This record gives sequence, structure tokens and C-alpha cells, in this order.
Amino acid sequence: MKEVSAIKLSKVPEVTLVFWIIKIAATTLGETGGDAVSMSMNLGYLFGTAIFAVLFFIAVVAQTKAENFHPFLYWTTIIATTTVGTTLADFTDRSLGIGYAAGSSLLLCLLVASLSIWYRSMGTVSVSAINSPKAEIFYWVTIMFSQTLGTALGDWTADTAGLGYVGGASIFSGLLTLIVAAYFWTKISRTILFWSAFIITRPLGATLGDFLDKPLSSGGLALSRYSASAALLVFIVICILHFKQRAGKQN
Repeated sequence: MKEVSAIKLSKVPEVTLVFWIIKIAATTLGETGGDAVSMSMNLGYLFGTAIFAVLFFIAVVAQTKAENFHPFLYWTTIIATTTVGTTLADFTDRSLGIGYAAGSSLLLCLLVASLSIWYRSMGTVSVSAINSPKAEIFYWVTIMFSQTLGTALGDWTADTAGLGYVGGASIFSGLLTLIVAAYFWTKISRTILFWSAFIITRPLGATLGDFLDKPLSSGGLALSRYSASAALLVFIVICILHFKQRAGKQN
């Protein structure tokens, strides 16, 4: 009994293959869902950001107040971060005219600053240590910056760099493969590899989302943003229901 009580449960799920599959689907949904609100509904990036920011705030508060890990609540919060990241990045890069390169650089600095402050305050940025409100706040702020950065990187790669959506997705898939290889065949910090993979899956999802709903003339499939978002949401729900996720543990 003493050994069991010494194990603290994290407020985030165990990092497994299912975790990454849902994460990529969620980031893709964030792109199609964010574009559906800001573009298809003609609400604009600023108003879209305001809507998703409110949803993000509500989700984070609920997640922080929850005593245990709840899969649907956790992934709802993840989706909220990726949708607000989509519209916020588009507003910064396009509406404010900062551009993808400058916007990505700014967001990278904010992400590094968030991780640095988190590490200095808590002594670790490991996801296995997400078991206090303070750690959760750092976690979700960092994720929000990473999701916003990922959107800017995805757009920069596909548009400014001229690689297109398929080319951009191929680049980020390759980087993700290298991270997986490093996980199995090197001794690089698992925490560093986790955050590297977490960041890279966002631009991968951004390029995949754009590939699904952008016009044929732009290299996309011209699918409805609403139907693509609905299909991705159903897929995520099925994964959550079928694959039982457990809370991560901290010894």
C-alpha cells in the first residue's frame, strides 16, 4: 500500500502511439476548424481568435480544477489550444502584416521563454510532473505557444518556402521520423524529444489541414472545412472511446 500511495498521477495521459495519433488529428482539426470560423463563416481572424480564446480559457479552468485525468476534457483543451493557435497565428502573420518568418521567430522566443520560466520555477518541464495547478498553467501556456508557432511554421513552409501542402507535410513527417529514431536509438533526454515531437506535430497538422480544405488550384483537395472538421472530430472521439488512455505516473 505504501508503494502505491507513493505514485502520483499526472493530469495528462501516458505518452503512447495513440497519444500521438490523436494529437496529429487534433492539430489537423485545429487548422480546419479555425479556418471554418475565420474564413468560411467570414468572422475574421481577430473575432475568431476571441471566440477560441474564451473556449480555451474555459477548458483550461475546467482542466485545472479537475482532480483526476479525464480524456475528453484533456483533448477538448488540446483542440482549444490548436484552434486559437490557428486564428492567432493567421491574425499575427496576415492581418498585422508581420509575415510568417518574423511571426515564427517571435513565437519561438515566447515558447522558449515559457519553457525556461517553467523550468526555473518548477525544476522540470517533464509532462510526468503535471500534477499541480501551477504546473498545469505552465503546461497549457507552453502548449498554446507551441500550437501557434506550429501554425506559422506550417504556413511558412507551404506558402513562403514554396513547398506546398504535401511538401510541407513531408518535411515535418520526416522530422518527426528522426525524433522517433532518436527516441529508440539515442540517449537524448526524453523530455526534449517529447517537446520536439509535440511542436513538430502542429505544423504537420497545419499542412494536412490546409491540404484537405484549400482549393485545387492551390494544391489542396477542396473539401468542405465543416465536413473535414466533423470527420476529424468523429475520428478523435472514436480513438478516445476505443483506446482507453491512462494518466501518466510520476514516481
